[in-house]
Amino acid sequence: MTPHVESPLRLRTEDFDYDLPPEFIAQQPVEPRDSAKLMVLDRKTRTITHAVFRELGNFLRPGDVLVVNRTRVIPARIFARKIPTGGRVELLLLKQESPTIWQALVRGRGLTPGKRLQVEGGPQAEILDVLDGPVRRVRFARPVSEWLHQAGRVPLPPYIRAQLENPERYQTIFAQEPGSAAAPTAGLHFTPELVQRLKEQGIRFAQVTLHIGLDTFAPVKEEDPRQHKMHREWCRLDPDTAALLNETRRQGGRIVAVGTTAVRTLETAALHATSGQVVAPFEGETDLFILPGHEFKAVDALITNFHLPRSTLLMLVSAFAGREFILHAYEVAKQHGYRFFSFGDAMLIL
Repeated sequence: MTPHVESPLRLRTEDFDYDLPPEFIAQQPVEPRDSAKLMVLDRKTRTITHAVFRELGNFLRPGDVLVVNRTRVIPARIFARKIPTGGRVELLLLKQESPTIWQALVRGRGLTPGKRLQVEGGPQAEILDVLDGPVRRVRFARPVSEWLHQAGRVPLPPYIRAQLENPERYQTIFAQEPGSAAAPTAGLHFTPELVQRLKEQGIRFAQVTLHIGLDTFAPVKEEDPRQHKMHREWCRLDPDTAALLNETRRQGGRIVAVGTTAVRTLETAALHATSGQVVAPFEGETDLFILPGHEFKAVDALITNFHLPRSTLLMLVSAFAGREFILHAYEVAKQHGYRFFSFGDAMLIL
C-alpha cells in the first residue's frame, strides 16, 4: 500500500513536466547490464540512496517476489513501396487482428483504403481502413509470422538516434513471448548472474505478460491528464502467478514490480480480486491509467527507469511515490549524472 497519496483534485499535466537537456538521454546501454546506476527512494523516510544495480539484493528481503514482464519486442518496423509508383513508406506494426491483418502506424502520403504496397523482403499488402490519425488497418498477402523476422527491424524509441549494433540489447533476459513494439526497460538491467544471486538470497521471481504499444512514449497533451485517452494493451497474469503473489503477501513478503508494465498488469489483476486475494488471474486488454490518488493494492515496491516529461509513466511513478518526491529525485539524478529513458539508469522505490 502507498504510504504517501497526493490529492487528485487538482491535476495538471504541466505539473509533470521537467527540463532535461539532451545529453542526459542514454543513446547506448551500459555494459554489463547490471552496472547501471541505481537510485533508491524510501517513501517513508523520503530519503535517497545511490547504488549500482548489481547491488539490488542489498535492498530486498528473503520472501520478496520480483514480478517481471516476459514480453519480447518484435521487429515491427517494416518498409514498403507503393504500387505502382514505387514511393517508399514505413509501417510500424502495432496490433494484430488476425494472422494477416494488423493495425499499423504509417509514414508516407496517400495511404488511403485500397492502396497496394510491396513490402521490402516480404509480400504485398493493402490498406483496408483509416483508423486514428496515421494508424491504418493493413492486410498482408501472407501471415506476418512467416516473413517478419527477415523483413522487419526492431523499433527503437524516437529519442534514441544511435544505431544499436546488437538488437538483443533491446530485449530483456526474460523476453519469451513476442508481441511488443517497445521493451519493458526496467528489466534490461538484469543479468543471469544477478538473478541467480537474488534467488540464492531467498528472493523469488514471477512472470506476467503485457505487450507494449508505442503509445507508451506519447506525451499527454490534455491540460487535465484525466481527459487523456489511455491506450489499451493486452496482458496476462496466470493462475500460478496469482497463487504465488497471494501467498507472498500472506507470508509478509513484498511484491516488487519490475517496470511500469508489471505495475499495470498487477493493478489490473487486483481489480478482479475477491476477498482474501491480492490479485486474481487475468487475461485481456487493460486501459488502466494510474494517476496520483490511485490506491495501490498489489504493488509494494517498484523498479523503474527515468521517464519522459508529461508521460503517463511519469504520472504512474508519481502516483506511487508522490509527484514532488519524484521530481526532486529527477533533479538529484541530473546532479549525479544519471542517464535517462530506455537505455538509462534505474530507480528502486521502496
